[in-house]
Amino acid sequence: MKKEQVVHCQFSVWYPIFKKHTIKSLILPLPQNVIDYLLDDGTLVVSGSDHNSQPIQTNNSESDAEEDIQWSDDETTAIATAPEFPEFTSTVLEAINALGGCVFPKLNWSAPRDANWIALNSSLECRSLSDVFLLFKSSDFITHDLTQPFLHCSDQDSPDPVISYELVLRKWAELIPGGEFRCFVKENKLIAVSQRDYTQYYQHILKQEQHISQAIQDFFSQHVQYRFLDEDFVFDVYRDSQGRVWLIDLNPFGEVTDSLLFSWDELMSGEVVDHQQQDGPAFRYTTSEVTVQPSPCLSYRIPRDFVDLSAGEDAYKLIDFLKLTKSQQEESEEEEENPPQ
Repeated sequence: MKKEQVVHCQFSVWYPIFKKHTIKSLILPLPQNVIDYLLDDGTLVVSGSDHNSQPIQTNNSESDAEEDIQWSDDETTAIATAPEFPEFTSTVLEAINALGGCVFPKLNWSAPRDANWIALNSSLECRSLSDVFLLFKSSDFITHDLTQPFLHCSDQDSPDPVISYELVLRKWAELIPGGEFRCFVKENKLIAVSQRDYTQYYQHILKQEQHISQAIQDFFSQHVQYRFLDEDFVFDVYRDSQGRVWLIDLNPFGEVTDSLLFSWDELMSGEVVDHQQQDGPAFRYTTSEVTVQPSPCLSYRIPRDFVDLSAGEDAYKLIDFLKLTKSQQEESEEEEENPPQ
């Protein structure tokens, strides 16, 4: 995989070519101050009309005045100030409204699929810039785009191409995971197709295997083959309930892209063996519930209690946490004053 191939898989490069066959999207240049904010390791602080700075008071169930925990905006309280991006915020809001009020966000290459756990509805659906920031700043995939987009390229000795980072907003669509497939193309030939959500078993794929495979092959030959800038690439598609196939994304043909139910060794060789598929590309999918696996994105998650604490979702958990911390500190002080004999 060469750096040039990675550049060609940027959304703004392939979207104009396949615009008729994919989901309506808008591309916004990402200002440098926004990039700096996304890469800042500090605490996430967002601003906007839906995030007003207001005093917050929570009371525990025992109603003890001494146990009340208060946050206020007085002069003695240290307050983290949210960065302001007025022009960019206005541009993003206008774009979101133009796309129906709900969008799916991504950068040049990646979407924050590893960060949906932090959203209140566990979804990548965004309605404001603050929603986008929450997902982006919690995503390793986004950080990779911003810091190491050419990490796995074979031509490391060549200078890195200059990248103009962009925020991509796609019109929100409820895609059923069982309708998503990843397709591998080598030398402009479709050699393999994998179920995208291979961690789950979808009975309809087993029943409609031939129809699904043929629909994807027809879509490739009619709309994709020989039209992309490279002859080796990976593309994702969605087959809707009417049988129509939509292009969802394009990715480099290399280890930076998840090979799902195939291995990169067999894909690189171009000789993918699939005894069940006599003609056309090898087609692999989860064949029974016995082979269901946990989602690989689970490794990016943290316990729900920590999410509640960090987001202020559960005030009583926060109170209990502070009580526990105070108790541990007191016990530690007692041990220091009275060491064991």
